[in-house]
Parts: sequence; C-alpha cells; structure tokens
Amino acid sequence: MRFVHLTRLLLPFSAAFVLAGCLDSGGSSGSDDTSTGRVHFLGVSGLGYQTASQTGTTDDQGRFRYYPGETLSFNVGNLPIVSDVPAREYVTFLEFLPETRDALNTPGVNDEELRDHTISEQQQLNNITLLNMTRFLMALNWTENVPEGSGIDIRTRVVDQLNAALDNPDLPNAVNFNVNQAEFTAENSPVNQLLAQICFYPEDDELCSAPPTDDDINNAPPRPENDDDIDPDTDYREDLENLRNRILQAVRTLEDADNERARTYLRRELNAITREIGRRYYLADHKANHDASDTEIKTVAIRKIGGEPELAQLEAISKREQDVVVHSWSWQDADVDYFVAGPSGGESELLINFRPGNTYRWVRKQLRVVID
Repeated sequence: MRFVHLTRLLLPFSAAFVLAGCLDSGGSSGSDDTSTGRVHFLGVSGLGYQTASQTGTTDDQGRFRYYPGETLSFNVGNLPIVSDVPAREYVTFLEFLPETRDALNTPGVNDEELRDHTISEQQQLNNITLLNMTRFLMALNWTENVPEGSGIDIRTRVVDQLNAALDNPDLPNAVNFNVNQAEFTAENSPVNQLLAQICFYPEDDELCSAPPTDDDINNAPPRPENDDDIDPDTDYREDLENLRNRILQAVRTLEDADNERARTYLRRELNAITREIGRRYYLADHKANHDASDTEIKTVAIRKIGGEPELAQLEAISKREQDVVVHSWSWQDADVDYFVAGPSGGESELLINFRPGNTYRWVRKQLRVVID
C-alpha cells in the first residue's frame, strides 16, 4: 500500500500501520539455534536470567540467550529484580516495567511533525520505580561510578556477598522497588542495609575488614611525636581512627548513584542503541540532482546492510515543499516518491522517518535534492 502525501497538513499518523517483523537476532549464539540478546548497549554483566528454555548469567557484554517470543526474568543472585520482560535483541531497564514498556510504543511528535521515540524515552526517566531499580543496579557496579563507555559490572564477589546478606536473619531478604524514593533511599532502608554488607574491594583488602571499635581506638597507644620512636608493628590510636574512617567511607549507599547519574546512564544507553540500529539502514542515494524541467516522479529506496529493511511504519516530509514535493511513501516497499516543483537553483532536504519491525525506535535519514 502506498500513501500519497497531499499537503503538509496531512497528519503523519495516517501511515500508522504495523507490519509484523523482527530485527536481526544480534548474531549466532553458538552451536544451538537460540538468539542472543543484550541488556543495554554496553551491557549489564552478572545478572541471572531465565526464560522458558534458558537459564544463565549475563556475560561481560550483558548478553543472554532466548528463543523469539519468550519472556525473561532477571535476578541478582537470590534477589529477584523483574519478570515477564519480552526477550529481544536489546532490552533496557525501561522495558523491565510494564508501564514504561507500554509507553514506549507511543512515540512523541517533534517540531518537524515527525514521530520521535526519544521523546517518549525521556518522559519515562521520571518513573520512580525505574529510577529506584536503576540506582540499585548501578550501586552494585564494581567501581563506584559507571564511567562513560562502560557497562554495569556486577561481579561474582558482589553477588556472593549479597546472597550472604539475604541469608542473614537480621537483615532484609527482599527489596521493594515500588516504594517512594524517600523510603527507598533512607539511611536504614533495605537496600542500604544490604549494600552496607558488600565490600567492593578484593577480599584481603583492609577496607573489607570490620572497622576498629571505640574500645580498640581508646585502648591503643597514641602515636609518638618522634618518628624514631614509632614501632611499625604497633597499631596506634591515630592509625586506627584513620582506618575506621576509610572503612566507613568505603561503604556503598544509594547516594553514590543519585537520580541524575541514573538518568545520565539511561540516556547514554538508550542513545547508543538508537545509533546502532540507525547505522544498519541507509538510503540508496544521499544526494540527488534533477533538472528543473524534469518533473517526473522519482523514488528513493531505504536499504538495510545485510538484509531486507522489513519496515513497520514510514513517513516523509520535504523541508522546502516549494522546491521538492513528497508524493507518496510505502513501508511495504521501503521507499519514498517525490518530484521537483521549483526552479533551477532550488533545493530541499527530504526527511525520511521509519520504524523497523520489532522495535519501537524510529530511524531518520536525509536525502538532499538539488534542482539544476
């Protein structure tokens, strides 16, 4: 079916039809026929996952295996995180929750009257449950911050300590991500109690030892004023005070992963996935030159590297309709028709906006049309 573009006043949603399809699986997963997915673009390693057919732990790139149509459950050690998450090539934290996942399927409309999924993504970054979950998983990263260019690294040592804390009858054995943020981030909240039991250093590091008590400090001798009198085998009061302060300062809390850091991390991952998907598609031409007298309908096709485009939706506009007019488009054929309407010396950019199958994300490409 081809949609004819009559005027700029014609709403772009007239082309809103869905074609069943699927993205490339992200590569072979080995000797079996499962597909490979990934949590975020840069990955979240150390997450336990389960589908109807697969059980495992995400690798150092955040990858998991699945069959199309399956759903995922995620956990960190013995702590459940989410369940019933549709498995696909890329799964983000926004897709962990039904309410944010559903909202992503309704794109916003930008200033150019084109649909834009990033508007919906940004709107979901205020969801409290999403922020709570993101902050907790970021707090489990081996280093205090998740640096740009790196994913979340949840190491086995961290998981083992978390499991030990969950088994401690004096500590919480569950986390409720749905509570308000004041309750979730309180000093003695379940999450902060569990984080306090995890040392993010090698097991033999002194920062993983119990801090010296007040009695230990008070009973220790003061450090001699004369350096020649210092005994290297003696723990002095000042040394114990410094050690205790360093141990207590090394305790991780949710303050180390605040809301703004969580949003920055999520934006970074979302944008990276959008760029990666966009790089798979290109236009048959990036520039076209036509004589002013040549008013026949021209076609520009959307191509995909290594396969067929398999689009679900498509729309297109001309930035200067007095020079170049969009005539029609077809998501089935993955192309846009246009014709020249202006004089020699005129030009326009065609903005071609489309959604590949099996993703809520929209990809935009540009064609520069010059009238000779």
